[in-house]
Amino acid sequence: MHFPRLPDWLIYAAVVVALLLAAVGRQERADAPPAPPPTPEAEGAALGPASPFDPAVVVEVSDKTEAGAGTAFSIASSGVWITARHVVEGCSQAAIVVAPGRGVAATVRIDPSAETAILTTDGGAAPLPLGLGQRLRRGERAFHIGFPQGKPGEASSRLLGRENLVVQGRGARTEPVLVWAETGRTDGLKGTLGGLSGAPALDAQGRVVGVTIAEAPRRGRIYTTSPETTARTLAASGRRLADNPGAPITADNYGRVADDLRRNLRVAQVVCLTA
Repeated sequence: MHFPRLPDWLIYAAVVVALLLAAVGRQERADAPPAPPPTPEAEGAALGPASPFDPAVVVEVSDKTEAGAGTAFSIASSGVWITARHVVEGCSQAAIVVAPGRGVAATVRIDPSAETAILTTDGGAAPLPLGLGQRLRRGERAFHIGFPQGKPGEASSRLLGRENLVVQGRGARTEPVLVWAETGRTDGLKGTLGGLSGAPALDAQGRVVGVTIAEAPRRGRIYTTSPETTARTLAASGRRLADNPGAPITADNYGRVADDLRRNLRVAQVVCLTA
């Protein structure tokens, strides 16, 4: 039996196809691996250092001092507290409220370059743990515990990033701050968070990462000092305090944690009296 003779062109075509297939099969593959899954919000990108190119928020500070109230928290059991500068600046007398109608006189030391102030009293409460050396991440939670509208209350937030606080008027300066998006507050608390100024901003481990200093109600924003600024305030006052572990705080238990901190006077109301 004889097979028909194939045409020469068909044989050459088969050889060329075989060579092409062999060449393609030997090519290097350098495809990128599949993209990782989206990063959870609480584990966002690390927050970079403060920069003069960060967005700015401008506030006008009046030269007139008015009586008022804010929040302070303990940083040393000997009677050392920290609060927001504008709460006590220009006061003829400041006091830490220890019971209804009762207060303990406090000596005020203003940080000239920041929105913070150190208070000292005769005796104090157990200090809050500090977390000023940790690296913050966008999206992580903070809990602001104090006395909004002069009453016990708290708020929760998530970190958005950095801005520069430009203060005009008394104490004119520019300082880096952190900006947070409000995510919750005490049930029934409506309107302004005024009175929460000076409150600690606590992370999920219960450590202080900043001092609450302002809000933008229409935007739902809360502003705090940056950890670096707060650390410098403590260092300048001679309070070189190490970072310490704290107790976990969650969106479910921060109301109870806040009540405990106020009950033990680790977070207290501060009042400013004028002549």
